[in-house]
Amino acid sequence: MVSKKHWAPTASVEVGEVRQSETGAWVVSGRLAPNGVCPECGASSRQRHGWRRRRIEDFPAQGQAVWIELRVCRWRCLNLDCRRRTFSDREAAVATPYARRTSRQAQLLGHMAHAAGGTPAERLLRRLGIRVSDDTILRQLLRAAQVVPPRARIIGIDDWSWRKSQNYGTIIIDLERRAVIDVLENRDVATCTDWLRHHPEVEVISRDRCGLYAQAARQGAPQAEQVADRFHIVQNLRMAIEEQMNLHGRATGRALLSDADNISTAQNLLKSRLAHRKSREEIFRTISALRQQGLTCSEIGRRTGFPR
Repeated sequence: MVSKKHWAPTASVEVGEVRQSETGAWVVSGRLAPNGVCPECGASSRQRHGWRRRRIEDFPAQGQAVWIELRVCRWRCLNLDCRRRTFSDREAAVATPYARRTSRQAQLLGHMAHAAGGTPAERLLRRLGIRVSDDTILRQLLRAAQVVPPRARIIGIDDWSWRKSQNYGTIIIDLERRAVIDVLENRDVATCTDWLRHHPEVEVISRDRCGLYAQAARQGAPQAEQVADRFHIVQNLRMAIEEQMNLHGRATGRALLSDADNISTAQNLLKSRLAHRKSREEIFRTISALRQQGLTCSEIGRRTGFPR
């Protein structure tokens, strides 16, 4: 009996049988609580009206798919003052209504979609024993974005690639909750501005240096403060350091020279550049003179040693 409990998706599911089908998948038969609680009035009932079987997919085991066959009961509400006459077992910890997979597997799909995207997550999940398409993974990501509360003070805006190098949208993230709020169908200024106007509670907008999102933030959320994200802050710091090092001629990372040595090195570098330019001019005049004599490109290449 202890081994059967390990197959239960949650503690509220009582496992009755674990078997392996002909295709190799594991089938776990279970049921919920022996009594029901009315969602309308909260009264408990043990009078069963009927039952049905619900089949949902769970985490794989030993490289094989695991299906949960739940016996979902329908109960009669014994409270005469309640508007409901019957109600069904609903356990959100196991699966949401009308879902085809458990809540914990859906949460895993959402994490994989955030980390890897559609197609890479599909390939990785197939190796783990979960066979889903990339469209299903992306739908789970959008479904999770709709569940997040809409009110957010600090948000991040960036590009979202529906199809790499072809179709781009806009992804909006709640940086305090670290969750996706919405995914817009494009990255136009008008679309982003309209979304920000419908969310006046936004106080801080973290974005990249794209002028489109800057204009949308100024028009749609003038009360919000615009800040650069961490990546572009580090990038700005790196560019500033490179610029300062180039101004002082010390960008190579070698040992620092004195001012006199720096002046001498700069003079020698200027002389070498002038000599190289003069040599190229002489070569150009030589080739032009041979061309004016009517020689072909092949003959000029043989005489000068420079190919076409």
